[in-house]
Amino acid sequence: MFEDRKDAGEQLALALEKYKDKGVTVLGIPRGGVEVGYYVARSLGARFSMVVSRKLPFPDDPESGFGAIAEDGSTFLIERVASRVPEKETKAIQEAQKLEILRRVKTLRKGKPLPDLKGRTVILVDDGIAMGATMRAAILLCRNKRAKKIVVAAPVAGEDVATEIARTVDELVVLEMPVVFHAVAQVYRHWYDVPDREVLGIMERWEESRGHGTQ
Repeated sequence: MFEDRKDAGEQLALALEKYKDKGVTVLGIPRGGVEVGYYVARSLGARFSMVVSRKLPFPDDPESGFGAIAEDGSTFLIERVASRVPEKETKAIQEAQKLEILRRVKTLRKGKPLPDLKGRTVILVDDGIAMGATMRAAILLCRNKRAKKIVVAAPVAGEDVATEIARTVDELVVLEMPVVFHAVAQVYRHWYDVPDREVLGIMERWEESRGHGTQ
């Protein structure tokens, strides 16, 4: 159990300590993954930014999804369920999520490009992995950007999804895998949906720390 995302990020950083001061790049997935990633990057002396990846929601059940798309267009589809959605609707949903990705890049990252990932070790961080599609799309982006090593790190994940993701990356670090896993929120004492303003505040704190001569 984690007190909040700060606690989760600090505990995750301890599990990733071998990467401290190794020149790695930490990418948080908005919104909650940005706060967790911030504390990981701060502890590791890493480069830090965010990578925007969005779930592709079912038209009649937006809480569930059939895949995800990342900001470079990398798309991961859950084949066993994606076939339920007609092609025309799939394209419309993808276009809608591309618009939201553009909004988030413009608003949350202030339009700045992703850092260069070629030849680098990248640690992808989220506040938890449920369905896993947004993380899988982010992994595809890192591969397309020719990252040398991809590490996925999260405070919590379901065992089945974690096993699937582990097959696609160089390393997986998950602190808790509950036997009965309903939602990411179940392992946090204090949980809420992170608003844009908090993500902006986190990124501003990061920029200020760098301005004072620290990573």
